[in-house]
Amino acid sequence: MFNRIGMFRAERGWTRKALAERVDVNPQTIGFLERGDHTPSLELAMKIARVFDVPIEIIFSLEPFENIATMLHARQRPK
Repeated sequence: MFNRIGMFRAERGWTRKALAERVDVNPQTIGFLERGDHTPSLELAMKIARVFDVPIEIIFSLEPFENIATMLHARQRPK
């Protein structure tokens, strides 16, 4: 499973510990999730999406997410 937890966490200036406290897990769990070493339970995935106030599929995916730089570059190309 792929995720954007680190990106969302960094945007808010939260540490792993701060996010862990918000979803009631150990900070190490957040690290494992961000590195892809652990797959979250559905409950934990939903809690994470809720604290970031986004749909779950914005943070988690079964396929790799498109690189943000690539997405931005594609938008800037003339049509």
